[in-house]
Amino acid sequence: MLKIGALQLRNWLVLAPMSGRTNLPFRLIAKEMGAGLVSTEMISAMGLSRGQAKTYTYLATNPDERPVAAQLFGSDADAMATSARIAADMGIDAIDINMGCPAKKVVKTGSGAALMRDAQKAARIIYAMRRCSPVPLTVKIRAGWSPREANAIEIARVIEDNGADGICVHPRFASQGFSGTADWTLIGRIKEEVNIPVIGNGDVSTPSLALRMRSETNCDGVMIGRAALSNPWIFQQTLEMEQRGSFATPGLDERHRLIRKHYELLIGYLGETRATHLIRGLLLLYTKGLPGRGFLRGLLSEIDGRERLLATLHAYFGSIQEEGVS
Repeated sequence: MLKIGALQLRNWLVLAPMSGRTNLPFRLIAKEMGAGLVSTEMISAMGLSRGQAKTYTYLATNPDERPVAAQLFGSDADAMATSARIAADMGIDAIDINMGCPAKKVVKTGSGAALMRDAQKAARIIYAMRRCSPVPLTVKIRAGWSPREANAIEIARVIEDNGADGICVHPRFASQGFSGTADWTLIGRIKEEVNIPVIGNGDVSTPSLALRMRSETNCDGVMIGRAALSNPWIFQQTLEMEQRGSFATPGLDERHRLIRKHYELLIGYLGETRATHLIRGLLLLYTKGLPGRGFLRGLLSEIDGRERLLATLHAYFGSIQEEGVS
């Protein structure tokens, strides 16, 4: 179990916020697959505070995904505080402050990982949001801006001192992006320094690695991102491995079912045209490691709607079943 502030989760596994990925349909999939907490993709605090209709759509939730966190980014304390209140009023269960995104379009505004270079500004933002947010507040950080600015432990203390309820640590520097290897030892060091829950993140691609991170760092929870895109079953598999030392791999029928469900959820959320465009890329993730992906890739450009998509899925899974793949 993982408790963040007053929020009690059913387990210690968290779906990472991922831009363009963790929309409502995928969050529902992750929750079905066992994630204890799911998160929206990164949302602009300025957009919310200014009442931009499109930005508000990112806060759309479904009772079946609860509890759900909203990840907010920005560099203005007032806008961040206002957006936290808006998100809570719209039914969000927890707020996460993005202090880890290394994308140029984010850091050039002083947001994301850029906040780790200004501890005083970070403190003002966290304090302002804590005062306005009636729901648990967490902060996602990196190891620092660069090896020369390795200040994650200092920032972790700032986070706790200003009232946040938890910290998520991705132990790469912003300058690394997603290259290199995540230094899990930093997660353990931060866990020793603070008294609020610490969630580890980075290079967790299998159930065994999720369990290993928790064991080696003593972190309270583990956040899984990119690995869940091709294997959303990873949450369920990790819990199975924790309980009995092994886990089941999804068969073809289960993969086929989940793809169809994801597609139908996308249609309800985005409409058939946009959903079809998005699922074409997701198909290559869902079928990772299966035979015939080259053939499937060649058909993607021909998929123009629900009927063609379902027919293509039926033909693809039927063909590899005939080859004896289970």
